[in-house]
Amino acid sequence: MPGIGVRYDLTTREQRRLSVVAHRGGTRTLSAYREHDPDACDLSVRLTSGEAATLVDALMPAHHSPNLLSTTDLGLVAERIELSATSHWNGRLLGEARMRTETGMSIVVVLRRAEAIPSPAPDFRPG
Repeated sequence: MPGIGVRYDLTTREQRRLSVVAHRGGTRTLSAYREHDPDACDLSVRLTSGEAATLVDALMPAHHSPNLLSTTDLGLVAERIELSATSHWNGRLLGEARMRTETGMSIVVVLRRAEAIPSPAPDFRPG
């Protein structure tokens, strides 16, 4: 698309046609076309480069950092940090780590096998 950008087309397994126009300025336009009339646009959404990157992370787990779970416009980031069996913190009280005091971060959930432990208290023992 001379002067505009590059267009990428995709036909889904259900024979729905999608396209993304990567504009020269960094924005993207995502379009979905009608099932029975692939030339008629059903939906067209203009995305900033940041919104497009967020959409890619949601759609493409292979491109998504396994440690980075979520980011928002507020600057909040959730990361998954694995505690190894030989970690210095294994078996100690969570409060001993002084995470919020030392780093400004909060532990919002502990994942242990198939169990999620939300808002662990300072007397919680990880590991």
